[in-house]
Amino acid sequence: MYRTPLAIFLPSLAGGGAERMMLNLAQGAVAAGVAVDLVVGQAVGPYLALVPPGCTLVDLGSARVLGALPGLVRYLRRRRPRALLAAMDHANMVALWARALARVPTRVCVSVRSNLSQEAAHSPLLAGRWMPRLARAFYPHADAVIAVSQGVADDLDRLLGAGRARILVIPNPVVTPELAALAAASADHPWLQPDTGPVILAAGRLAPQKDYPTLIRAFAALSAERDLRLIILGEGPERAALESLIAQLGLGDRVALPGFRDNPFAFMSRARLFVLSSAWEGLPGVLIQAMACGTPVVSTDCPSGPREVLADGCYGPLVPVGAVEALAAAMALTLEQPPEPERLKARAAAYGREPVTRRYLEVLGCGALDPAGTAR
Repeated sequence: MYRTPLAIFLPSLAGGGAERMMLNLAQGAVAAGVAVDLVVGQAVGPYLALVPPGCTLVDLGSARVLGALPGLVRYLRRRRPRALLAAMDHANMVALWARALARVPTRVCVSVRSNLSQEAAHSPLLAGRWMPRLARAFYPHADAVIAVSQGVADDLDRLLGAGRARILVIPNPVVTPELAALAAASADHPWLQPDTGPVILAAGRLAPQKDYPTLIRAFAALSAERDLRLIILGEGPERAALESLIAQLGLGDRVALPGFRDNPFAFMSRARLFVLSSAWEGLPGVLIQAMACGTPVVSTDCPSGPREVLADGCYGPLVPVGAVEALAAAMALTLEQPPEPERLKARAAAYGREPVTRRYLEVLGCGALDPAGTAR
C-alpha cells in the first residue's frame, strides 16, 4: 500500500532555521535506513545544495505554499507515503488539507516551530494573524502536533484547548556529526583571522523577530570601552534599517552584516561570544549550535526556548527582551568570565541529530526498513 516510508513537506529551501532542521532530520532518517521524499512547494533557496544523497527531491513548482495544494494532493495519491511531516504553519495547513482531499491513509504530523501567539501578534499579514484560528480548526485533525520546545507546547495548549490535539515535544535535530568539521573550516571574514581582536556574533534572518537594534545598541555601549567587533550573519527585510542604525551610532568599522553563510559554524567557533537578542523564538537552533562549538552565549529570555536550552541560566545569562543595558552587562560579564567550552558542548549534545531523529521516526511510524521493504 505504501510506496515510500516518509515525506517531508516544506514551502522551499530558503535559508531559514526550519529548513535547515528539516534537512538535518532528512539526513538522519536516510542514515537510519529510511527512504525520504523531500517535497517542496518550489525547489529554490540556498539550502538546495544541501539536500542529502539518498533523499528524493520532489518539486511541486509553486512559489506560494497554498498554490502547492493541488500538487501535494497528486503527490499523495501517486506516492502514498506512510507518513507526511510538515514544517511551518502554512505548510502544516496545506498538508492536512491535501490528505483530506487525496483520501489516502497517510499519517500526517505537523511541526510547530515558533511561538504561535507571538507570531500572530507581530504578523503584518492577515493570514498570519488568523493562524491561531486556523490551528484551532485544523490541528486537531493531525495524527500528532509536534512542538519544538515545552514553551511552544504550552502556548499551543492554550490556543487549542486541553484535549483538542495530541501535542508532543520533540526538539530540533540541531547538532549533526558534521558540525565539528564545519566549525574547523576557514571563516571567510577578515575579523576572524588569527591575531585579530575579539568578535561577538549573532546569526539569523534580518527581521523584527530577532530584534537586532537592541543588540547593536548594547554593543555600542560595550564597545565604547573595549576593542570589540560585531558580526551579524543573515539576510532579510531589515537590512537597510540596521545599516542606518549602524551608521547613526558611528559603528561602521565595528559592525558587519556579511549576509547569509552556508557555514555559520566556522564563524561560531572563532567568535568570543554568541548573542541571541530575539523578541520571540520556538527553539533557537543557532544558540545550541554556538554552544556545540564551545562558544559562550548570552540570550534574551524570550518565549520560547532559550530558558529551556540554557537551563534557567545555568549555561549562559538570560536577560529581558529589549533591555539594552541588561544585555550589555551580560555580554561584558560573559566575556570576562566565560564558561568551560566542554560544558557547553555537553549541553548541546542533548539536541543531537541521531537521538532526535529516532524520536521523530517513532512518532511518524517510520522505522528502518527490513529486507522486504517494510518499515520496522
